[in-house]
Amino acid sequence: MDREKYGILIVDDEESIRRLLQKELANSRREIHAAADGAEALAMVRNHWFEVVIMDLWLPDVSDLELLIRIRESIPHIEVIMITGHGDVDIAVEAMKLGAYDFIRKPFDLDRLDLIVEKAHQRALLSRENAMLRHSTSQGKDQVRFIGNSQAIRDIQFLIDKVAPARIPVLITGESGVGKDVVARLIHQRSPLAANPMIVKNCATLQKELARSELFGHTKGSFTGADESREGLLSFAHDSTLFLDEIGELPLEVQASLLRALETGTYRRVGEKEERKVNIRYLFATNRHLADEVEKGRFNEAFFHRINAFSIEIPSLKQRKEDLPLLVDYFLTALSPDNTSYRIVDRAMSCILSYNWPGNIRELRNVIERSIILAENGIISERCLPREMVESAEHTEAVLTLESVEKQHILKLLDFHGGNRQKTAETLGISRKTLYRKLNQYAIE
Repeated sequence: MDREKYGILIVDDEESIRRLLQKELANSRREIHAAADGAEALAMVRNHWFEVVIMDLWLPDVSDLELLIRIRESIPHIEVIMITGHGDVDIAVEAMKLGAYDFIRKPFDLDRLDLIVEKAHQRALLSRENAMLRHSTSQGKDQVRFIGNSQAIRDIQFLIDKVAPARIPVLITGESGVGKDVVARLIHQRSPLAANPMIVKNCATLQKELARSELFGHTKGSFTGADESREGLLSFAHDSTLFLDEIGELPLEVQASLLRALETGTYRRVGEKEERKVNIRYLFATNRHLADEVEKGRFNEAFFHRINAFSIEIPSLKQRKEDLPLLVDYFLTALSPDNTSYRIVDRAMSCILSYNWPGNIRELRNVIERSIILAENGIISERCLPREMVESAEHTEAVLTLESVEKQHILKLLDFHGGNRQKTAETLGISRKTLYRKLNQYAIE
């Protein structure tokens, strides 16, 4: 269904009423379907996304309120408007207690019905958006940036711009803390689905025995503890993006089911035989080498090839140190309280530039946040940095200084002995072989 439209299902065993309502309620924002009985209605609810159902209280194949209960159980965020006769008010009131939005009596006041339909649609939309937001990224619809001007980052920005409008799954790889979630949010924000929140789940937090239920949902009584029917993440991600972080942690037995959802656009809730259709853009991220996991039998090979159709690898921070000054400036501004201005002294910046950053961007953010707390008068010195970072920089400088001194000493002795390497080695107290190794090390001709 066109995302700009919303779905209405009319359920009535009288064909004349179905045709009347389809004609009178039709407009460019609505996609209207009709069913003649409860069985047909339930089948359509499972295969289409409806926001509003208009149904007769009395149908030939279901008892009075049974269909209402089953529809609400199937799609909790749907709104149901009941059609009643003059003597059915008490039952209509009972229907509203069971979750019906409103009721309208025959013969119809079509203007009033149109107004009720619009209000029901707005309520259904709000209910679903609230549910989506509970499962969405905490960043919501705020714009995010991928900070950096290195060639590696420019290449990634190019890939994001190219793949964002497409519907192909994307696998984002890289070490922990490099910003895989930022890339995922950028892809979503630049996609045609950006109007809806991106649904996010870290697969490492899934309980193995409940992973299938959390992804696909379940019906009441489908397993011990399933006291009521629930929607899964795929339902919340309909017409939006589903970002599954740490996909390497997804239980192997669930991967095949998710592969089927990717390939067919359908899924089944746990305990349900009928399939449901969804329109989802899938993004995945991992810090694992999934090809190795496949070889070891810990990851589904077919699933790997499907999600790896388009991949983006994010380099570690130590591989793009030229971006460090930009990242430091960004965090100093973003993390400073009350817009206070902070300055990093040269010695502290030298420590930052020489550090290897095993925790990548996440570690850098934490270091800058800590430094802001310890800063004095807005000045961040090396005393504000973690001790291991300063000691690492001092060790690097010491090594460089010793190497520099040794190189200069060898050059002076070579000059003194007129380039005679045997005499130079004897003066240094080392073998000729060791001297040749050092000459090669220091690139001395």
